[in-house]
Amino acid sequence: MQSNDPAIWRKNLPWPDANTHKHTRGRLGVVSGRATQTGAARLAARAGLRIGAGLVRIFCPPEAAAAIAPSIEAIMLTPFSNAEALAREAEQMDAMVIGPAAGLDDLTVANVNAVALGGAALVIDADGLSVFKGRSDDLFAALDRDDVLTPHEGEFERLFPNLLEQGRETAALEAARRARAIVVLKGASTIIAAPDGRAVINTNGSPWLATAGSGDVLAGMIGGLLAQRMDSFDAACAAVWMHAEAADDFGPGLISEDLTEMLPKILKSLWKES
Repeated sequence: MQSNDPAIWRKNLPWPDANTHKHTRGRLGVVSGRATQTGAARLAARAGLRIGAGLVRIFCPPEAAAAIAPSIEAIMLTPFSNAEALAREAEQMDAMVIGPAAGLDDLTVANVNAVALGGAALVIDADGLSVFKGRSDDLFAALDRDDVLTPHEGEFERLFPNLLEQGRETAALEAARRARAIVVLKGASTIIAAPDGRAVINTNGSPWLATAGSGDVLAGMIGGLLAQRMDSFDAACAAVWMHAEAADDFGPGLISEDLTEMLPKILKSLWKES
């Protein structure tokens, strides 16, 4: 399997020019959990903004707004009361991240289905995956080829029982085929697989990523690139590589909040080489 390398996707990274404004750089939405579960959405939203999305908006249950509002600045905030309202509010988004700390209940299922009705490319992570345990076909029916699933091995097993017994590479490719979407199978050597058979293995993984919230940051990074209309497979490959590079550059003491602040240096190096 080919190693993930900037040579694969660098030329497709979205860079602004003199005529670019925030709306042409793409609009990313992130769905938050309840009032005591808002940190994951804030991590994802900041990562999406930092990686270049021109406008980022957090969608949250009404009771979570007071918890989120004091901690954001450039990121916008929109409360929603039910799945139908979320679908309406998210209509103008180019990409959506849903799942981090969303909750393992039918409301999360309804919210995933609601955002899937729109035209936004989806990044589905964490609870947005686990909640479909035993009913993965319901999730797959809502997806299209622009969408990205980002499971670690536990979440992968819930969606694709026993598939990992075939080995990670085979499992990721078969999962992408079944889901008809991009699959990012996270781990020490993350595998990115597409339903058309493309696949790469990430070899710059960092042990410093073993910290709470790092997956939320990755979901936001992928979402930010999707919002800028980068091809979903390339976006996943680029985000995974930059995510690991950021962790390795920072080193000991890393917490997830640090990952986003390392991105400007990495983006600048890629921009100069493009």
